Amino acid sequence: MNRLIALALATAMTASSVFTGPTVASAADLGAGSYAEYSGACSQGWVLRAIRHRFRHQVTHVPNLPDVSIVDFSRIHENRYIPFTEGNVPFADNNPIGRTYCGATVALSDGYSRDIWYLIEEGQGFAGVGDNVEFCVSGFDRWYVYNGHCRILR
Repeated sequence: MNRLIALALATAMTASSVFTGPTVASAADLGAGSYAEYSGACSQGWVLRAIRHRFRHQVTHVPNLPDVSIVDFSRIHENRYIPFTEGNVPFADNNPIGRTYCGATVALSDGYSRDIWYLIEEGQGFAGVGDNVEFCVSGFDRWYVYNGHCRILR
């Protein structure tokens, strides 16, 4: 049922964009990024914007983290993809959530580069509509939410 709702919303959004005319992406939307070499789910603009925004929130609100921001993404790649599968298929894994595991290198505003690992979960957005992104920048997981060195998201 959630898939039908998500499909209906995506169709409605696509139809509305057809009638509003084309939009132009500015440099601020995409960054000066070198992530154009990979064109899969891991390099989608909304994913990278969500990571930048949430990382900025993290370094602002978690004690003892340096006050930096993500400047650029590079070497974006997909580590693995676990597709959504129904539970009633014989001899198949039951994966109620499709997941894409990604990795990249981020350039920070302090001049250093760090590894970043992130996960895109299908259908896990707000109220089950849209997708969710979880991420971990190496060295910035003070509370070991993703285990040492972001091991959970690799």
